[in-house]
Amino acid sequence: MAVLNKIRQRSLFLILIIALALFSFVLTDLFRNSDALFGGSQDVVATVNGTNINRTDFMNRVEQMQNQMGPNSSSTQAMNRVYDQEVRKAIMASQFENLGLSVEQDQMKDLLKQSFSSYPEFQNEAGVFDENKLTEFVNNLKALNGQSAPLSTFQINYQQWVSTENNIALGAQERAYNAMVKSGVNATLGEAEVDFMLENATRDLRYVQIPFTSIADSLVEVSKSDITKYINEHKDKYKVEASRDISFVEFKEVASVEDEENLKAGLLKLLDNQAVFNETTKNTDTIIGFTKTTDVENFVNSNSDITYNDAFVTKAQLPSVAADTIYKTKVGGIYGPYKDAGYFKLSKVVAETQLPDSVKVRHILIPHVGAQSAQPDVTMTIDDARVLADSIKTVVTVNPNKFPALVTEFSSDQGSVDNGGEYDFHPITQMVKPFSDFEFQNEVGDIGVVQTVFGFHIIEILDQKNKSRAIKVATIARKIEPSEKTIDATFTEASKFELALQKEDFQEAAKERNLTAKPVNGIKVLDENIPGLGSQRAIVRWAFEDGTKVGDYKRFSIPSGGYAVVQITKSTKKGLMDAESASASVLTEIRNDKKAQMILDKITATSVADIAKNQGKATNTASAVNMKNPTLSGAGAEPKVVGTAFGLEEGETSKPIVGVKGVYVVEVTKINEATPLDNYQAIANRLSTARTNAAQTKVYEALKETADIEDNRARFF
Repeated sequence: MAVLNKIRQRSLFLILIIALALFSFVLTDLFRNSDALFGGSQDVVATVNGTNINRTDFMNRVEQMQNQMGPNSSSTQAMNRVYDQEVRKAIMASQFENLGLSVEQDQMKDLLKQSFSSYPEFQNEAGVFDENKLTEFVNNLKALNGQSAPLSTFQINYQQWVSTENNIALGAQERAYNAMVKSGVNATLGEAEVDFMLENATRDLRYVQIPFTSIADSLVEVSKSDITKYINEHKDKYKVEASRDISFVEFKEVASVEDEENLKAGLLKLLDNQAVFNETTKNTDTIIGFTKTTDVENFVNSNSDITYNDAFVTKAQLPSVAADTIYKTKVGGIYGPYKDAGYFKLSKVVAETQLPDSVKVRHILIPHVGAQSAQPDVTMTIDDARVLADSIKTVVTVNPNKFPALVTEFSSDQGSVDNGGEYDFHPITQMVKPFSDFEFQNEVGDIGVVQTVFGFHIIEILDQKNKSRAIKVATIARKIEPSEKTIDATFTEASKFELALQKEDFQEAAKERNLTAKPVNGIKVLDENIPGLGSQRAIVRWAFEDGTKVGDYKRFSIPSGGYAVVQITKSTKKGLMDAESASASVLTEIRNDKKAQMILDKITATSVADIAKNQGKATNTASAVNMKNPTLSGAGAEPKVVGTAFGLEEGETSKPIVGVKGVYVVEVTKINEATPLDNYQAIANRLSTARTNAAQTKVYEALKETADIEDNRARFF
């Protein structure tokens, strides 16, 4: 009771302490998350010219995009595509607003008609677009409250329809905008005349070149300050995004030699009969082995990772690593175990026959409701289709001449109707299996009814070519995978290496354990794939986290199975490239600048011939040099040198010119002026076409470059 009384007496003090603690907690969280403190939205993927791209809407678009792109695409690929679309939409929207470009209601109706006039849902009985049907469809979509309805071959809900309409309107606005831009980029006759003169006015030159390579690199000293100065003088050329360099050691979960030997032993054990004790009957049962079994299909399906294929195959269709041996094996013979495509296999030849390598047939396809590719107007049931197919077979068996007419009347296969139902010579792999089985396993002249996923086919075999031996092979396949023992050993090895890094250098620790440390440089914040590791977004996110610094390491699981221990080796901030990173590309430029000055200091003569003699270089000539293609024969592209030459009089010699590959002195030996044209309209037209073709892309690139874009994708992906 005494304790309780003391607590009551100090209740105000306790409340104050608790309040201060809570306030401290809130402040700590605010300062940890500066966006919350200073108003930055946690729900904005990007901001473009003041327009926010909302995260929820963006994520919905990404999901739709990934569905469209298919299973082989990643969420990051879909995200990047949607981001590019949304940025473009925001940039162009501000342009449309400034210009007053909009899509009015009547224009929108015309656009929807252009986009959907071919959809049967919006056509009347005469096949003509009906605006009322479109309006009714949209109203029904709205009434479904977010649920989807079928349209053509896909499903769509009201929100997606609104998005589609917006995209159609945006497309119309862009076309109008681009038309306005293109109308203003035509070339004038004056520009056409300049273009003509640049190409057709020429100079004949005599020159001497003292190449930069004439001075050894070892004679030119380049300091770190030289590199830094050069970078600062060429900032646009050396701007870089934030990036990370890493080094990683991979620990793969792959089957060991012991695992493979155990796998092969397990396959060999299946060959012979096995005595197995039956817990239910308390008797010993005999399990028939692969060698003596008569039910090969059930045996394979019970013991194999790949199901039984009940088909005759040619030698070319057998696994290439064992094709010769298996093909020569007699019926009942077994080959293996052998390794093929990540499996160990046992193959037993169970039957043989003679098959052609190609067949020519004609057929009539009778579809039914539910058959693949059946048109909406097909109403025949599967039983009715079978009866009709049997009836047609009876007719063509008695009178094959009626086959073409019956193709025209009944067949739904548009790929062969115009040819009287014929398919010219084709291999066994071209048609669906039941169709192929009939045409390749029967004789010329045979007629039969075959059911496939497309319906019922009345098939007549017209011809066959080059019969040879084909075999039916029963193959037991076991996927080559690491055992639990191997998986545990891989985990242990990765863990030991990770623990060693607490005391050892990453590279040394890898070398000491005969492991390979692989470097990956220049990883960007939105990258997904790590060369050598595949899709590893988790590594990229970790590398760019605020708390991750150079020297930090971490273990990650890898998609193919196993682990990668990764260390950050370099962190580059957004801005100018540092001297060390830029040195590889900058050194040559700086050396050449210094070499140029060294060469200039040595030139004392004034004529081409004297300079060539003094410098021990040959005198060169170049004929018909023009400004449009400023190239010197023997030296390559040298625009500064050619430009200087065009400023000289005939017989005049230039001062030394620092070019791309060396220092030059040029003498103009002949001036060839271009003969003016009476009309430059054709050239103006050509220039206008080139400009208008490039305008659309270049205008958007320019708008994007000058746009104020805040990219927050790295927060969410």
